[in-house]
Amino acid sequence: MTRQLLIRLFVAIVVPLTALLALPANAQDEAADALIKRLSVEVLDSIKADPSLRSGDVSRIMALVDSKLMPNMNFKRMTAAAVGPTWRQVTPEQQKRLQEEFKILLVRTYAGAVAQAKDLSFTVKPLRAAADDKEVVVRTEVKSRGEPIQLDYRLERTAGEGAGWKIYNLNVMGVWLVETYRSQFAQEISAKGVDGLIDKLAERNKSNTKRS
Repeated sequence: MTRQLLIRLFVAIVVPLTALLALPANAQDEAADALIKRLSVEVLDSIKADPSLRSGDVSRIMALVDSKLMPNMNFKRMTAAAVGPTWRQVTPEQQKRLQEEFKILLVRTYAGAVAQAKDLSFTVKPLRAAADDKEVVVRTEVKSRGEPIQLDYRLERTAGEGAGWKIYNLNVMGVWLVETYRSQFAQEISAKGVDGLIDKLAERNKSNTKRS
């Protein structure tokens, strides 16, 4: 991926979601577009108020993702979709490792781009969905000094404990995040199997740690 695409993907998956502060008591009743709008507004204040986030502090971003982001995403579904059909044959331990390494990969890949968010503004487009829809796409536009960036969020409505809308995929200027990684993961699985993919992700994450 080019650096510009990495920056755009970071803005899509990490920047709006690092603003997940305390959810309202009736979070399960919050509309999907209202959720995205609230996060988009809050993130700008979060970045301005936190010098460590602006500097791309990986440990700070990781802690924030763990405490605020993960409870509001279906990350297991995102990882499974990125792995593809092979996920059905993956053991529980392999699933756990894949989710762990995939999360680290995403956070570390985009951590250096946090500073790009300071001059952004967000527009959430009208939601085209029925009241009883279980999955929706919330379309937004991010404006900065250059051309506007299209960001689309796929969300699913969940029930039970922690009920509410969960994000499980993102589209950056016509490119879905999960599909982007699926092609890369498929090549590694075909060559070296699931354990080979896990080792590759772990190796890449260790390499990124040395450079950070």
